[in-house]
Amino acid sequence: MEENKKKKVGFNIIKSDPTDGHGGFGVGTLTLDNVSPVIIDVDAEEAVVDIGAMHARSVVEKGIKFLPNKADVPNGKPYWLIWVTIDRKVEGPYYAGVTACEMTVDREIRRGYKSLPEHVNRLDKSIKRNIIVDHMDNKSKAILEKFLREHDLGMWERASQQLKDDLKI
Repeated sequence: MEENKKKKVGFNIIKSDPTDGHGGFGVGTLTLDNVSPVIIDVDAEEAVVDIGAMHARSVVEKGIKFLPNKADVPNGKPYWLIWVTIDRKVEGPYYAGVTACEMTVDREIRRGYKSLPEHVNRLDKSIKRNIIVDHMDNKSKAILEKFLREHDLGMWERASQQLKDDLKI
């Protein structure tokens, strides 16, 4: 019996607050524990959680030298790196911060484009519960919305109206 199933990777789910109950060291710090990187392959119309992207080591990024000028990668295949932060409210967990970063990759020449400062800033914005997805193209928005809904409909339903509105086409 063959098993060719892909291993489904889920989101980093909220861990208990290590500073809960005391006002000491670490209170007010940001944590990456609740953040998951989602890579959207626009051409393949699919989205996957790839934890390697936390350190620029996603499947898409491996073996690619990234350049800061998009024009230097004219035949780059389009991707989006989405930083998804999960938080919890009384009703349950929800998509609290969702930010998108553009990326292109040309495997043939092993070069790609991404703005490292943008990736870092958008990670920070996601952790701070911001929604920044309105600059995405419609096809990519639809892929992301479908992925978030299918991954956990409850988290989607508890998400902010801004996220739902910004992903509407």
